[in-house]
Amino acid sequence: MRTLATLGLAALVATVALVAAAPAVASDDDDIIRRGSCSGSTDWKLKLDHDDGRIEAEFEVDQNRNGQRWRVVLRRDGNRVFKGVRTTHAPSGSFEVERKIRNPAGPDRVKARAMNLRSGEVCKGAATI
Repeated sequence: MRTLATLGLAALVATVALVAAAPAVASDDDDIIRRGSCSGSTDWKLKLDHDDGRIEAEFEVDQNRNGQRWRVVLRRDGNRVFKGVRTTHAPSGSFEVERKIRNPAGPDRVKARAMNLRSGEVCKGAATI
């Protein structure tokens, strides 16, 4: 019985030593990323991250066509935190909206919506952080 306990302790010490010796690797494990398709051929991406006590929200719409105007709205827990018009631009025919928003206690639901002012195409995304 003692031998089994000694082996278990030795294995634990060896594992801790290996982990301590491993190089530090930067990680974005706490990023929340959602992707999807819009009502047409456009794609969207919503990325949420904790940043200095706030939520960093990034909403990207990729249409692969320059000069298209989109009305964009971001909401956190139903409250509007951004409303504006963005235009797709070169080289990728996309736009991005970045905002740092309040982060009250508990989980937060962030919703993003964009509508192409010319075609009426709609992009909708949501994530909880």
